[in-house]
Amino acid sequence: MKFFKHLKNVIAFNQLDVKNRQIVFYSEGKNYWVHLKGLVEKLLEQGQTGVCYVSSGANDPGLAVEHENYHSFLIDEGWVRNWWFENLKADLLVLSMPDIHQYQVKRSKFPVHYVYVQHSLVSKHMVYRKGAFDYYDSIFCAGPHHIKEIKAIESLYKLPEKALYKHGYSRLDSIIKNASRRPNKTTPDNQNHVLIAPSWGQVNVVEEFGLQIVEDLLNNGFKVTLRPHPQTIKFSQAKVAEIVAQFKHDSNFSFEGSVDGEQSLHQSDVMISDWSGAALDYAFGLGKPVLFIDVPRKVNNAEYEKIDIIPFEDSIRTQIGEVMPLHEVANVSKWIRQCLAKKSATGFDHGIYNVGCSDQVGADLIVEILEKVQQAKSMDSNA
Repeated sequence: MKFFKHLKNVIAFNQLDVKNRQIVFYSEGKNYWVHLKGLVEKLLEQGQTGVCYVSSGANDPGLAVEHENYHSFLIDEGWVRNWWFENLKADLLVLSMPDIHQYQVKRSKFPVHYVYVQHSLVSKHMVYRKGAFDYYDSIFCAGPHHIKEIKAIESLYKLPEKALYKHGYSRLDSIIKNASRRPNKTTPDNQNHVLIAPSWGQVNVVEEFGLQIVEDLLNNGFKVTLRPHPQTIKFSQAKVAEIVAQFKHDSNFSFEGSVDGEQSLHQSDVMISDWSGAALDYAFGLGKPVLFIDVPRKVNNAEYEKIDIIPFEDSIRTQIGEVMPLHEVANVSKWIRQCLAKKSATGFDHGIYNVGCSDQVGADLIVEILEKVQQAKSMDSNA
């Protein structure tokens, strides 16, 4: 029944008048809405063109938006979605999904301009697979490091140059904006709140050390929130459940099963992370310190060292927190106290573009790109 429901949605999408699907957004699910929301809202405010939003997550908030120029569709992650991608007819497709055309999800056989929007501040050459962005036409960059990395990749592999735009990072803007609206703490002044929010990878902090870290922090009087990466919840479900079961009756412990919210970011005093991009959001957006557990780097591109650039997330670690060796995990509370004493990252010159206005800048850029694409199509048809 779900197959036919999603197939029906594809048919409905294709039946839309072409003017209503000039700009199409695709989201893998609710965790990506935060990165696309501002762009969608600013485009709808301008009211110049129709906007479509296609998601593979039934609980994606983007599916619930109502506007006369907005159409949303739920399409699953299987065969129906892959067919939709390969047969898409639109001017622009805006999305935050790397590896287009490398695996199941292919570029359309029809002329479509692909725009990539960042969903993390981390480097493009180490954390992502080789070729992750090769099939995009335009890339919205969060900061100078993204432009530098992508140009270096293009030079090394002699790739066609993509259009690189100084966009910014909507997630960061949202955190900064909401910081003034939310109370920073709900814990007593003499009790510090630790947010555990690592990434996922070959050495999984939650899987390997989660139980030990939570227990040590609670025994030393800290309030603790465990916020695993969605992939950790998916692939280490038993371990996550074990930790939650052991500490759920402790009033100083809480579990957060989704990364799309911000409450724990604002209410905590310090984050425990590893190579997660969430650590950069936290430090840059709130000026709070991060304790980095020094697990092996999150390397998804075995050739990243051919790009002679230190990955951004590596270059700024000691400027926004402390790096704790693995053999010191048993002393995590001591390291947390040391990290809390570190100078705040507020005012740190991270160089991110258009802080506070990236959504408006991004929406304007999308309209600008759309006009260029339409002009090019018009010239081709008249040739």
